[in-house]
Amino acid sequence: MKDEYDQLKLDNQLCFPLYAAARKVVALYTPLLKPLGLTYTQYIILMVLWEKGETTIKELGKKLHLDTGTLTPVLKRMEADGHVTRQRSSTDERVVNVSITDKGMSLREKAKDVPSQIGACVPLSEKDARELYRLLYLVIEA
Repeated sequence: MKDEYDQLKLDNQLCFPLYAAARKVVALYTPLLKPLGLTYTQYIILMVLWEKGETTIKELGKKLHLDTGTLTPVLKRMEADGHVTRQRSSTDERVVNVSITDKGMSLREKAKDVPSQIGACVPLSEKDARELYRLLYLVIEA
């Protein structure tokens, strides 16, 4: 017989395995990124900048699903470390442009094997990984 509190059981929650899996995967990155002097958040910021070279904080937040309050202190630290520069737009002072520096770009070579190293730690076939990716983006974009 189903009781009125079944929906509150941890085993009946979709959110918990998503949360636990995300924490586990991010934790797998730590020993790979630590020698580079990066956190996971810094790494994903650099991934965007390695591709684009420059973007706005607003666009970076949109791409990474992070708010300005999360991004700003991370970007300040990355700027202090010499990986990025931040500059207010000359046409709209509310807009802050973020650009990768040569030092930040040089980390790309050092990080190039990180995705395959993570892939080796996650026990999914390529087909299952693609399906999980698809399903997760359905959740993210809902």
